[in-house]
Amino acid sequence: MNHIGRLAVSTRSVFPLLIFQRVLSSKVSPALNNTMTAKRRYENITKSDEDKRLYRGLILDNGMKVLLISDDTTDKSAACIDVAVGYMSDPDALPGLAHFCEHMLFLGTEKYPDENQYNQFLSQNAGRANAFTSTDVTNYFFDVAPNRLRETLDIFAQFFISPLFTESATDKEVNAIESENANNVLRDVWRLSQLKKSLSKKGHPYSKYGTGNKQTLVEKPKEMGISVRDELLKFHSTWYSSNMMSLIVLGRESLDDLETMVVENFSLVKCKDGVEPPSWPESPYGPDELQKKLFAIPVKDLRNLVITFPIADLTDQYKSCPAGYVAHFIGHEGPGSILSALRSRGWCSGLRAGPTQPARGFAEFSVAVDLSEEGVDHVDDIICIIFQYINLLKKTGPKKESFDEMKSLKEMNFRFKDKEPPMSYVTNLASNITRFAMEDVLKGHYILDEWRPDLIVEEVLNKLTPNNMRVVVQAQKFKSLADKKEEWYGTDYCLTDIPQETLQKWNNAGFCDDLALPPTNEFIPTDFEILPVTPDIKPFPAIIQDTPLSRVWYKQDDKFLLPKTSCKIDIASPLAYLDPNSFNKSTMFVILMEDALNEYSYAATLAGLHYSLGMTTTGLTLVVEGYTSKQHVLLEKIVEKMSNFQVDPKRFEILKENHMRSLRNFKLEQPHSHAMYYLYMLMFYIQWTKEELMDALEGLTASDVEEFVPHLLSNIHLEYLVHGSASKERALQLSNIVEETLKKQFKLRPLLPKQMALLRQIQLADKSNFVYRIESSVHPSSCTAVYLQCGTLNTENNMKLELIAQILKEPFFTILRTKEQLGYIVRCSIHRSYTEQGLMALVQSSRDPEYVEKRVEAFFDHMHEFIAEMSDEDFEKHKEAVAIKRLEKPKMLWTLSSIYWREIVSQLYHFDRDNVEVDYMRTLTKQDILQHYEELIKHDASKRHKLSVQVVPCKDSTFELRGEENAAVMDNGKVAEDLRPAPEIITPAVAIEDIMAFHRSQALCPYPKPYMIVGARSKL
Repeated sequence: MNHIGRLAVSTRSVFPLLIFQRVLSSKVSPALNNTMTAKRRYENITKSDEDKRLYRGLILDNGMKVLLISDDTTDKSAACIDVAVGYMSDPDALPGLAHFCEHMLFLGTEKYPDENQYNQFLSQNAGRANAFTSTDVTNYFFDVAPNRLRETLDIFAQFFISPLFTESATDKEVNAIESENANNVLRDVWRLSQLKKSLSKKGHPYSKYGTGNKQTLVEKPKEMGISVRDELLKFHSTWYSSNMMSLIVLGRESLDDLETMVVENFSLVKCKDGVEPPSWPESPYGPDELQKKLFAIPVKDLRNLVITFPIADLTDQYKSCPAGYVAHFIGHEGPGSILSALRSRGWCSGLRAGPTQPARGFAEFSVAVDLSEEGVDHVDDIICIIFQYINLLKKTGPKKESFDEMKSLKEMNFRFKDKEPPMSYVTNLASNITRFAMEDVLKGHYILDEWRPDLIVEEVLNKLTPNNMRVVVQAQKFKSLADKKEEWYGTDYCLTDIPQETLQKWNNAGFCDDLALPPTNEFIPTDFEILPVTPDIKPFPAIIQDTPLSRVWYKQDDKFLLPKTSCKIDIASPLAYLDPNSFNKSTMFVILMEDALNEYSYAATLAGLHYSLGMTTTGLTLVVEGYTSKQHVLLEKIVEKMSNFQVDPKRFEILKENHMRSLRNFKLEQPHSHAMYYLYMLMFYIQWTKEELMDALEGLTASDVEEFVPHLLSNIHLEYLVHGSASKERALQLSNIVEETLKKQFKLRPLLPKQMALLRQIQLADKSNFVYRIESSVHPSSCTAVYLQCGTLNTENNMKLELIAQILKEPFFTILRTKEQLGYIVRCSIHRSYTEQGLMALVQSSRDPEYVEKRVEAFFDHMHEFIAEMSDEDFEKHKEAVAIKRLEKPKMLWTLSSIYWREIVSQLYHFDRDNVEVDYMRTLTKQDILQHYEELIKHDASKRHKLSVQVVPCKDSTFELRGEENAAVMDNGKVAEDLRPAPEIITPAVAIEDIMAFHRSQALCPYPKPYMIVGARSKL
């Protein structure tokens, strides 16, 4: 199991525009007449017209709420259970206990006592699992091969029936909690979240610290004579009650068969007397906490303003969504919006608004503003403009026509909802059971059936007042004001009362001529035509137009059958990545384009039509995706703006400064991000470093960018992929819009084929062993990335490496993270680029990287024996796991479009790659894999190509990395089991002192052969 990304603290989604509902009554059918069965069954669950899955809701005899999903086409089964308890229910003396309990449930139960049994079973059956702990819920989820759902549910159910919480696992896993905390301690999003909680009402459970660490879970309990294991058992036996749980199960089986599985396994979960989901109707921000301004000092160079208004928990008003209605206006980004007014003054670059529900019983409405450098000096003026807009909403009153427009958009998006992958689908639905009536569990977020202007005014607008708010300003500029330090993350801050004269100014803000309600949305689709599926539809993208300037690939959708289309355009231009100066100009062009189009494109986004413009090393990529009906309108506007590009000098300076900050802030990223960055820099022959880009950006002017764009867009090659419900004629129309619009402004010159070659990677020599060591600026942890280059991209290399990675993934996590406790971020995976690939082992740790690298080498050596001794049955299980993963069908049009697009931009054109490569993989024997392992992976491999990146804390750091001398002893004083000695590396490591010199000393990888030749004017 890979715990990377597991959340210790969560505030649900950021600014959701919908409010949630607990379970309501529904029409109920009689219970099945079985010995063990559900006491209620709900058959009338509302689903979208295009949804072919079958649904049934259940209430088990023990009170557990269940949603069953039968999908006979699914290639993965999945399940999720939501337990209505989180860290707000931690005992006061044990911060982090709920989170610790979540970790421990993965480490053995009475029925399945082995610590890695669950993870190993999932790994062998194409599955994965994870979990997170929030304020008031703990969520567990998995997916697995569809024929293994029954067995997995049996193992999974034991988490909630009879977990072991063994002494040995408890002693070890607390190190993972400590590592997770260390991973987050310098991340500003975690620091600000905890600071706001720590400054809430004294004694309110919201003020608790949720992650936990060694101090809270080992040292202090020991001083107080508390047995943490006993407290874990007590916490689980108290709160893990069946009536506190919501279960979602998705599988191929019929609803009746799924019900039988669930009843057999989860009816055994006990319902504890007197336990109900806790709720906190009292807001954590009372009169003493309101009318305050908090200055928080970030680690990175960030500038943010957040104003927060406590409001009532409106969960049961999801059909009228009063807070979502207000958020639609305050968070709007079109003409007349708050954002438009602030941007015109040069005070901000972004704004978000909406309700959040930190926990059951209370909620808040927040407005967050991304401040410019000048905006930091105008915080009070910005807040005044926000209140001027609120006054406008109060004066005009709720508008039924606006509500109806929002309602029609939600109905449209539900009707044509994309199918979600099983695991994310069940996870997203788990909390819906307790927020919506059972019949609305799928549609709850899309319902706007009740027009309640009274609630909009009384429960939301009337609460948005200066006397009912808190202000948070996050910027390094206020460092000199900070006079306090937060207990858990060490955030420096200053908390002040908002002066009465300032409150009076905001109360009397009046109105602003710049502000207006949004206009009618011109992008709402009117045509939902779906092309008929005919026998002559080609199975893969085909070229329908090929000229010296462009190539158009087209694929009619015959799988998803929704009125949606993806249009992707690669604009190849050699100037884009010519040097750091050119790359900065190209990047600023993209940033300025997005900024200039924001007001126009926001309405399209609301109507389900999205665009992105991004940089690549070969040029630009423009993507327009969504409902087909108005796609051409948005595309034409974008290309017109590109053709007639003009720079607003004021916006340029603001956005240039933002870009410079993002480059500077990279030095404050996590060590694992640095390790991957430097690996990328080392392996690509031409890459511009952050330092080179910052140096070149310093003197860049608005006129430099404006003069550069005509050159950037004149000598180009255009490659299109149009995939979806658009016809061939519409596809050609889209390409014609782009080319004719550009031709009006520029004299277009097609590129020569040799001008379109992709960047090449370094080819490491046989038996090479390089190490690059770099210091982290602030982070106390280290990171070790060991990369073993394993050849160019072809079917044989690809599948041998994928099978090896499949076999290694779970043991790598179990041995290095769970048993040896080397760190929280531990992963072994494939790293691929355009021309080469390899196996990458990464560990972020408190250990010295040299020691960690030895442990990685010991693992690689051990796994040679492991594979050699593996039974044929287990080997075939791993092959089948790879096959299931590779053959899993994309659930959304956009996902399949991206798969096709990767083949096009990589110039390989292997559209049937998954089927072809899996067919080859099925022919591989264990001996084939052993031979490949012995040639490329093992420490004495004849064709081993090794490159390590070691990130260490800076020399001034007070954090001491633990090295080899005490590595064999775990933190609990016990000797680690099966700590294998590291092998003697045959080739001594060569330290890389200069990246450019390293590049000059190495060969380059050859280009892989394309799967098909696309024509005389191809890029080949």
